[in-house]
Amino acid sequence: MTTSNYATERETTEGKVFTVTGGDWDTVVSGTDPINDERVVVNMGPQHPSTHGVLRLILELEGETVRECRSVVGYLHTGIEKNLEYRNWVQGSTFVTRMDYLSPLFNETAYALAVEKLLGITDDITERANTIRVLMMELNRISSHLVWLATTGMELGAISIMLYGFREREYILDIFETITGLRMNHAYVRPGGVAQDVPDDAIVKIRKFLKVMPEKLKEYEDLLSGQPIWTERTKNVAVLDVTACLALGVTGPVLRSAGLAWDLRKTMPYCGYETYEFDVPTHPDGDVWGRYLVRLAEIRESLKLVEQAVDRLGKRGPVMVSDKKIAWPAQLAIGVDGMGNSLEHVAKIMGQSMESLIHHFKLVTEGFRVPPGQVYVGIESPRGELGVHAVSDGGTRPYRVHYREPSFVNLQALPAMAEGGLIADVIAGGASLDPVMGGCDR
Repeated sequence: MTTSNYATERETTEGKVFTVTGGDWDTVVSGTDPINDERVVVNMGPQHPSTHGVLRLILELEGETVRECRSVVGYLHTGIEKNLEYRNWVQGSTFVTRMDYLSPLFNETAYALAVEKLLGITDDITERANTIRVLMMELNRISSHLVWLATTGMELGAISIMLYGFREREYILDIFETITGLRMNHAYVRPGGVAQDVPDDAIVKIRKFLKVMPEKLKEYEDLLSGQPIWTERTKNVAVLDVTACLALGVTGPVLRSAGLAWDLRKTMPYCGYETYEFDVPTHPDGDVWGRYLVRLAEIRESLKLVEQAVDRLGKRGPVMVSDKKIAWPAQLAIGVDGMGNSLEHVAKIMGQSMESLIHHFKLVTEGFRVPPGQVYVGIESPRGELGVHAVSDGGTRPYRVHYREPSFVNLQALPAMAEGGLIADVIAGGASLDPVMGGCDR
């Protein structure tokens, strides 16, 4: 009698006979199967269309099952944080807006709040400037969630929602262009306030959007919520409970979809959020389905906030602090060539006095000085806690600015969500984190 890798065997007059004993099949195979360790390593990305940017996932597969998942970032290094050290404090706004390119206004606002805290002028920011910041951020939150819904739907096979999500986002980008002059990367929120006031035609567009968007949300739910393929691909998929979220530092909709109503707009208010009426949506299951429901609910809450902010804009007022040592011109007008300031604005600056002209020149070219110190400011971005650690050495340029970027932190959770599941669920789980690699590799 001899022993093979699978069972005892012996020769008889009738031929070879195998004796297979009982036992747990997984245990038997893992202990004796000679090909058990021959797993396949697959690189998903960084060019993969479903990794939300240049994210590389190294997957170790056993059949369709993911045994190990490793996230590799760093393919989109822009050096933005380092570049900030070579520009003055206001010029920094044009850099940070390009980090998480789906939520530029959050990058700008967090940076502006940090600089204002270093300057000690947080309480001097005008009510109108804070209202405009809230208005712009909540519109930006809606547009960001629409991109998430559109791209995640496409990755799971729902092509129509891809078209509809980007269709409604276009309307918001049109509003942004009316207010800031740009669809993205605005550099609109600046230390001391905002670049310019909201024009009247933008208010008309926003009110029209507030009427249309609730109907569109219902369309999305009609398309997806009762769709059997969508529910199969999202319910009980990529589960991450609240304990795991807290252990990994996960924030935002992913944390709230696990049942914890942690939202910095409520727990640590800024920009006057404590004066607005809104709820923090949660879901108990911590799966892809829960993240979908939470983000749709957040769009509805953002619409409520936008409506409240627009109503408050009826009361006119300044949009920049009054301190001329800090305030950049905030009532700019475009010249006849489509660029720069209008001749009237230039004439006003030059016509006041030589001292005011010199001051304006130095403010724009050299920038204001910020007292030495360091601060941390956190705000609630569409992906979670977006934090800015700013350090000043007393000069006109930042000594160091570092962002606590939720995309980067939340990606830690991907192995915990993917390992033990199917390779198809890596797409759903990764998409549900809503990572933006521009913020991750800043």
